[in-house]
Amino acid sequence: MFTKAFILKKIGQILLHLLFWIVVLFFFTNFFGVEKATYEDTLKFSLFLMPITIATTYVASYKLIPDYLITKQYWRFALYTSYTLIISLYLLFVSIFFSLIYISNFEYADMNPLTKNVLFITTAVYLVVIVVSAFKLLKLNLKQSKNNAELEAKILEAQLKLKEQELHYLKMQIHPHFLFNTLNTMYGFALKKADDTPDMILKLSNLLDYLLYQTEKPSVLLSEEIAHIQDYIDLEKMRFNDTLDVSFHIDIPSESVTIAPMLLLPFIENSFKHGSLIDRQLKIDIQLSAHSHMIDFRIENSNSENTEQQHGIGLDNIKKRLELLYPNQYHLEIMNQNDKFSVQLQLHISNHD
Repeated sequence: MFTKAFILKKIGQILLHLLFWIVVLFFFTNFFGVEKATYEDTLKFSLFLMPITIATTYVASYKLIPDYLITKQYWRFALYTSYTLIISLYLLFVSIFFSLIYISNFEYADMNPLTKNVLFITTAVYLVVIVVSAFKLLKLNLKQSKNNAELEAKILEAQLKLKEQELHYLKMQIHPHFLFNTLNTMYGFALKKADDTPDMILKLSNLLDYLLYQTEKPSVLLSEEIAHIQDYIDLEKMRFNDTLDVSFHIDIPSESVTIAPMLLLPFIENSFKHGSLIDRQLKIDIQLSAHSHMIDFRIENSNSENTEQQHGIGLDNIKKRLELLYPNQYHLEIMNQNDKFSVQLQLHISNHD
């Protein structure tokens, strides 16, 4: 069903085309006008050229260019363009005879000098055809560029949504794993009715707030991540008692360094979960420094198992998250040497002071 807006648009296009062809007629009349020729005769000749010019122009701009040139069917474009040129040239020769017969009454000497010249006639007609075709080609190229830009934007938007969904899925894998370990520790304390249970609940509450709300942000202050790492370490100290020897060294000159939330905590969780007791102690050494545009994170734990056995959900997920969040901006090295398992992460970041 034709809407009012559609009808008005079409009427506007028709009026615009009519105005353009009136301007072309005025151009032909003045182009072929000379002192010897009357304005009336020149106008008649120009009117006879108009159907040829209009037909050739519309065939070129609405058929040849969009159907064959834009679609890169070059041999068909060349073939049908040749047909169009032959037919239009034939009609132009007919126009010369029309000028001789109808306007000059077979008096060759009385003919308008310019209407005798095939070069002038073809120049005038094909100049209009070339100008309109060039404008049509430019319009189609701009439209195609716009469509390509919109398509690229849609593809980028889809990729970003997919990236967000994948990140959300990875976080959902980390959270239950982390909470299970912490709640299991709290359960043991509750059974023993330990005095440290309230403190443990408070630290867990802080961690839950971080997991449920802060991790939805694209980035958090590195100091916030460190605070929750410290809460986690304190919780694990309560669980391990005297069997844990952990050191946490921090060197962060600026308070404005940011990082993706829950990026470092899984490394530490992995060390506590998979680290091995040697001489009745689990030894973990953590070093974290931030300088210039680089975060340097190192963690080492005692280990009597193979590297493959220490690789859990946490480390696998963190590798995927690093690829999604910091592509080509990080260096991750995982090593198992003798009785130690170590991870080193160097992360290029932006420091917003």
